[in-house]
Amino acid sequence: MQNGQPPERPAQEPATAAVPLTPTGAPTAPTAPPTAPATAPSMPDVPAPSPHPAPARLDLRVSKRILWIGAAVYPLQNIARVYSFVLRPRRKEAVLRFLRYTAGTLAVGFIAMLPSLPSLTLGGGDLGGGGQQSSGVAGYVTFIWIVAVVAEIFFLIDMFSVLTASPQHVMAVETSGASTALVTSRDPRRLDEIVGQISYAIDHPEAEFRVTVESLTVSPKNYYFGDNVNMYGGSGNVGIGA
Repeated sequence: MQNGQPPERPAQEPATAAVPLTPTGAPTAPTAPPTAPATAPSMPDVPAPSPHPAPARLDLRVSKRILWIGAAVYPLQNIARVYSFVLRPRRKEAVLRFLRYTAGTLAVGFIAMLPSLPSLTLGGGDLGGGGQQSSGVAGYVTFIWIVAVVAEIFFLIDMFSVLTASPQHVMAVETSGASTALVTSRDPRRLDEIVGQISYAIDHPEAEFRVTVESLTVSPKNYYFGDNVNMYGGSGNVGIGA
């Protein structure tokens, strides 16, 4: 038996992580640590709708002797006239209409106030319920003038809507009946070209075409429609003028 110090034990090596093996026995490549999920990109700001929407666009086409303007149908044999012109607002008539409505509103207001004039003149008396009667008459008169002011505001807005309106380049399609179609375009020369195409299609049954125009909705009382007709002399003349 030998004396002496026992042999020193080797320092314990750090444990190594087990490396997974592939079916063939070769170690697999270390995998990257999982990354944090990517955040969704922020949504872009959606612009607010325009307060002045663009005119609605629609198709104008001729097919099989039928003129289609959007969903409206006009047989070519029923078309009496196709022409382009400038649709102008009735500014003078709008001012005269405002003055006429104003005079009518004032007349109606004064007529409605007639039953209350004696009470307003006498002050409602000084006995019994004279004070209540006087307050009731004053409320009635106030109501009449409030209605008159509201009506005047409406008439004023109607007049300025015509005064501030701009002329429109339009193309009109008149039929043998009472219907008339109006369309517009940003390019007035394009309307003249469409007039020529429709006129050609009326005389040539095989002609077909398709274009894009813009719809137009206006009030007949605010714009001049049709032709200006001036007649001099004679009697019993009948005409349609604008």
